[in-house]
Amino acid sequence: MLFLLPAFAVYAAFALYPLGRAAQFSLFEWRGFGSSTFVGLDNYADLAGDAAFRAAIGNALVLILFYAVIPLVVGLVLAAVLRRGQVRGMGVFRTVIFLPQVIALVVVAVAWRQIYSPVGPLNQLLDAVGLGALARGWLGDPSTALIAVGVIGTWIEMGLVMLLMLSGMSRIPQELFEAARLDGAGPVKEFFAIILPAVRGEITVALVLTIIAALKTFDLVYMTTSGGPGNSTTVPSYEVYFRAFDLREVGSASAVAIVLTVLIFAINVGVTRIGERES
Repeated sequence: MLFLLPAFAVYAAFALYPLGRAAQFSLFEWRGFGSSTFVGLDNYADLAGDAAFRAAIGNALVLILFYAVIPLVVGLVLAAVLRRGQVRGMGVFRTVIFLPQVIALVVVAVAWRQIYSPVGPLNQLLDAVGLGALARGWLGDPSTALIAVGVIGTWIEMGLVMLLMLSGMSRIPQELFEAARLDGAGPVKEFFAIILPAVRGEITVALVLTIIAALKTFDLVYMTTSGGPGNSTTVPSYEVYFRAFDLREVGSASAVAIVLTVLIFAINVGVTRIGERES
């Protein structure tokens, strides 16, 4: 316990205490300065009928598809192909594919905002291949804005997932693949019979990390769309910022933050439990 005490003290000071204060603020009506009024659970009750909050939760759940599910599928397939193909220059390729993880999200957002602009490279490419009718302001169209943000999330998370899968696959004994090939197993059979069961632990870790990234994303939304157009790309983290600093509703913002924390915790506990049970 004495060895754990310093780490726990830092964790308590920078994580547990702020979380406790946010829970406290969520019970008050407060503008961030001056006096406050105790309202109990009214802020939470108001969220139940708040269309903006429901839209934010719905958008966050959609982003899980782009941040977690699609990168997991693509990362698994790419990792299996690379492991089987023994591609030269693997170290350089891993570095390049992981690069989005180490670039500041603000830089990523600015770059993709230029790509998606009405006169950006994406629309120019569509014009060049004869699909100019599909060109649009991708981040300004309510029907495509959330998908456009989600694609950026897929690009960011895909490298992380692929590296995790490659790490898991590197521990599989080569003898298993040789025995499978002697039995006549092809690449698809190898994937489902050997690779997939062997990387269940890595799949769980990847899902936990990417789901957390999807639910707490803020920088990307703030820099690309600011939650618009309308509420089409607003997410809970952006709602916390918007309510606290634009609307001066600190109590409501804190309630959104607590609900988001509980949601992240519940989803990831569920994913971890399922992963442990399958293992």
